[in-house]
Amino acid sequence: MHHRLDSTSVRRTTAGLATLALAAALVACGGGSSPSGAGTAAASPGAGAPPPPAVGVITAQPHAVAIRAELPGRLEAWRTAQVRARVAGIVQQRLFTEGAEVQAGQSLYQLDAAPYRASLDSAVAAQAKAEANLAQAQATLTRNEPLVAAKAISQTEWVAAQTAVKQAQADVATAKAAVQTAKLNVEYAAVRAPITGRIGRALVTEGALVGQGEVTQMALIQQVDRLYVNFTQSASEALRLRRAFESGQFKRAGGAGAEVQLVMEDGTEYTHPGKLLFSDLTVDATSGQVTLRAEVPNPQGVLLPGLYVKVRLAQAEAAQGVLVPQQAVTRGTAGDTVMVVGEGNLPAPRPVKIGGANGADWVVLDGLKPGERVIVDGFQKMRPKTPVTPVPWAPMGGAPAASAAGAAPAASMPASAPASAASR
Repeated sequence: MHHRLDSTSVRRTTAGLATLALAAALVACGGGSSPSGAGTAAASPGAGAPPPPAVGVITAQPHAVAIRAELPGRLEAWRTAQVRARVAGIVQQRLFTEGAEVQAGQSLYQLDAAPYRASLDSAVAAQAKAEANLAQAQATLTRNEPLVAAKAISQTEWVAAQTAVKQAQADVATAKAAVQTAKLNVEYAAVRAPITGRIGRALVTEGALVGQGEVTQMALIQQVDRLYVNFTQSASEALRLRRAFESGQFKRAGGAGAEVQLVMEDGTEYTHPGKLLFSDLTVDATSGQVTLRAEVPNPQGVLLPGLYVKVRLAQAEAAQGVLVPQQAVTRGTAGDTVMVVGEGNLPAPRPVKIGGANGADWVVLDGLKPGERVIVDGFQKMRPKTPVTPVPWAPMGGAPAASAAGAAPAASMPASAPASAASR
């Protein structure tokens, strides 16, 4: 009996000790985990919040800025001469290479000159005959001079002798003119270059009859060491600039000799600047455009007559303008606006006044204060009433904006965080 009670007591005591040990372990585990869990819960909101988005900005710095217009234009040769035959004849030979440089006076075509040489020989013979008649008339006059003094001949005969000399002199002059004309026709049989320049393709071939009935164009010579560029501007824009000049808002940029810059079809600028020559005083009634002309050097022969180009012309200068990339400006019928980084790094719209263009930038005349930060890039990252992180903007994702954008959020992230997290 006593043995059975002792065994039961032992089992109950063992079970109770085990239960106390398990409870102590659970309490220990629960008590240890509660503080750490509370700390994690408290820390998680700060670690999971996204950093302010980075936006590219520029700093407004007013200074003297040129107002440039980009206008369509077309190149024209500085001098152009059509090669034409001055006498009728059959083309015997072409003496130039198409597309080459020719000099003024250089022979380009040779026409059949045999008929003109024959005419020259005839004119020379007629001149010799006229000179012989003049010599005979002068001899008769000399012989009759003492006879008229002695009244051996009548006054009528004396006058006739004087008249014969004058007629012979006129015949000699006519004969000399005919000889000169015949010589010119022989020379004109050699068709020469009227100016120095680059000659185009031959418009006639050997054996062709030219100059018969109408003057035939045989080739075209163009001087392209410098070119004209003709371009147009709307009359309304020209009047707006004139009113700005008169009000003192703008001042003229260079006057009549203003510099122009050509932009080629691929977007590159031509290396040699040109000079504005004049602007037409009349407005085209059909298009409402004013014609302007500039002269552009072409020493390497890169530019060709007839080529279409864009002309950048500095027409005015704003004394206190701010250059803002065109992508930063929102233009509309209600006005133009930009986004600036305000107090607390909060983006805010700002109405501005645009005065014109300068390359890829707009010239802001009013609405921005010196030192204000204008947002140029990163609009898609902004949220209403959410601050941003302004970083210097560089065109085409340049180094300054990229490095600043990556450095700001990386400081609050663990070193093991992926690089893509910094850009979110």
